[in-house]
Amino acid sequence: MSGRAPMEWLRIFEPRPRAGSRLFCFPHAGGGAASYRPWTAMLRPDVELVAVQYPGRQDRFGEPCAESLEELVAGATAEIAGLLDRPYAFFGHSMGATVAFEAVRALTARGLPEPRRLFVSARSAPSESEPVRVDTADDADLLAHVRGLGSAGGAHLDAEPRLRPLVLPSLRADLAVVNSYRYRGGEPVRCPVTAIAGSTDHSVGRREIAAWQRHTTLPVELLELPGGHFYLEESAQRLLSVLNDRV
Repeated sequence: MSGRAPMEWLRIFEPRPRAGSRLFCFPHAGGGAASYRPWTAMLRPDVELVAVQYPGRQDRFGEPCAESLEELVAGATAEIAGLLDRPYAFFGHSMGATVAFEAVRALTARGLPEPRRLFVSARSAPSESEPVRVDTADDADLLAHVRGLGSAGGAHLDAEPRLRPLVLPSLRADLAVVNSYRYRGGEPVRCPVTAIAGSTDHSVGRREIAAWQRHTTLPVELLELPGGHFYLEESAQRLLSVLNDRV
């Protein structure tokens, strides 16, 4: 990647200039690009991982968080557009699945190539999107929400209260983004969609996940892996096997 201008929204932890394809990964609400760093070692050598870094967290902590999903899509796609010189796929977890879907539509509207596949994880279809019922102004309620989803990050926040000022602001802002999102209709995407859910994730209904079929012209592949909303933490190897087979 020598000679390339520094990227604000994208992180490539291990540049693979000879890779035949790229996998762009979009984080969940409150999450950051670093959560995808371990995947680099589990991906096939001919796939380069590119993680999206939303503002207001990790190495962008000093920046204001995005106030809308449109802002996240515009920032990410502005840089992604310069990395479409080879086949690519999108993966988005939870809120990231919606960002990834709208990013596909934004790129298509500019006449740019669509991904070979869109992976949507632990997220209802855009047409079924509903507000997250949590009082984001109340730290205790926000922490209870994270704890209920069963993420390792939630356990860290319980064990290390000093981390909360570093994490809760971006989580609060991202949930506001999720709650303000409204699907506006439009043409379905023209790439295959793989929708993945955790087997014990009760935060997303199976009917709402199956509704991704309304948003693509091709059949949707529905997969279930062991675990809850953050199944990708405990079933990482199985998930990466799915990604490697399909990317």
